[in-house]
Amino acid sequence: MKKKLLTIGIGLSLTAVSLMADIEKKKLNIGFIALTDCAPIVIAKEKGFFKKNGLQVRLVKEGAGWPGIQQKVINGQYDFSHALAGMPIAGTLSLMGNAHLVALLSLDYNGNAITFGNKLVKKMEKYGLDKYKRPVGSEPLKKYITDLEKKEGSNYSPLVFGMVGPYSTHNYEIRYWMSTSGIDPDKDTKLKPFPPPTMPQNLIAGNIAGYCVGEPWNERIVMAKKGSALVTNYDIWNNNPEKVLQARADFVKKYPETTKAVMKSVLEAQMWLDTSWDHRKEAAKILSKKQYVYAPVKVLEKSMTGTFQYVAGHKSEPNPMFNVFANNYAAYPFYSHGMWFITQMYRWGQLKKAVDMKKVIELVYQPKLFEEVAKGVGYKLPKSPWKVDGVDKYNKFMDGKIYDPNKAVEYIYSFNVKHPAVGQTELKKVNGWEGTLKTAQPPYECPYGPAGCADPKYVTKQK
Repeated sequence: MKKKLLTIGIGLSLTAVSLMADIEKKKLNIGFIALTDCAPIVIAKEKGFFKKNGLQVRLVKEGAGWPGIQQKVINGQYDFSHALAGMPIAGTLSLMGNAHLVALLSLDYNGNAITFGNKLVKKMEKYGLDKYKRPVGSEPLKKYITDLEKKEGSNYSPLVFGMVGPYSTHNYEIRYWMSTSGIDPDKDTKLKPFPPPTMPQNLIAGNIAGYCVGEPWNERIVMAKKGSALVTNYDIWNNNPEKVLQARADFVKKYPETTKAVMKSVLEAQMWLDTSWDHRKEAAKILSKKQYVYAPVKVLEKSMTGTFQYVAGHKSEPNPMFNVFANNYAAYPFYSHGMWFITQMYRWGQLKKAVDMKKVIELVYQPKLFEEVAKGVGYKLPKSPWKVDGVDKYNKFMDGKIYDPNKAVEYIYSFNVKHPAVGQTELKKVNGWEGTLKTAQPPYECPYGPAGCADPKYVTKQK
């Protein structure tokens, strides 16, 4: 009997060694920015998912903002990184560095807000702002700016707003919000990039009138009573993609099993985060550590535990979908989501050549690889990597527009406020695939638990 058990034990050990041997590179460096949406990467480390999957991971907090992250992924200092959803696209298109980068999975939905200093809030209130109404539109800001331009004439100095980078969700979100009332963000305002943790101090110093950033750098100002975070990106685009797990394409090709192990670990962490609000509270304590976000637990909990304090001195309001990590397909890298970022690069004149948008996004986003990893951990998959956005209660834009990737070129030029550097006809010529995409709308559901879910009634059990 002992001999039989020994034989089985040796067999299991050899199997374990064999599985471990499949991982080509075990020691890894992963870069991140001090934001709450780095949570899946931090939890994968702190709750032992990386270790369980045979990895030795060193997490590195990047102090030089998103440009620092991008540079270090491209030059190999980081094997993987926390990244803005637009960063791997911008890198592949030579707009932000020059390397073929890939988005392996989506880290989360939502998570951002637009914060305004107290001085600007008071000005906007004179022009009709109701700071207790959701969502807050940009019309009061438009009226205030129009009056300023009339009074100051050629001496008008545009209001300065902060965002985290030109290819960030934040840049596109604040532009989207402003332009719904006719504000031209390139003429009526000035948008400047700042590393996320520096936003509050720049607002307090008077360098900016407001900013768009991820948490906890909005609630930091609100709880200090120096401003109000009146608009979340959920208000602008319900359940929009925010961050991705990024790597170089050649790294993924060279180390496929390493890549899958990292993806599996992060995906397991995402599912853990949405299992319960108690898990979110535990995550807030972990993120508060100096080596991670380094913010008070009570600040981190404002967004991580299903509430959000919009107004300085006012109580928090329910906002269960402010952070979504796994529920409602939040981890899935939809091609259509990636393509939306390309449409914004064209809308705002950042991309100055006509490219095949479908070809680019199929180089960058990796749903097929994701599906392989997801099946191993029981993560529910949508029917198609292509979907239409803006169509239902939990998937809509504040201005009611529909984004159909089959009409991506038309979508770019459908906005009243835009500054494209490429003509519509020219772009149409290289995107002849339009109308051929097989889109499918996934139902709103929460297979992993109540955290990040609109209502417990949507919590479903995996079959």
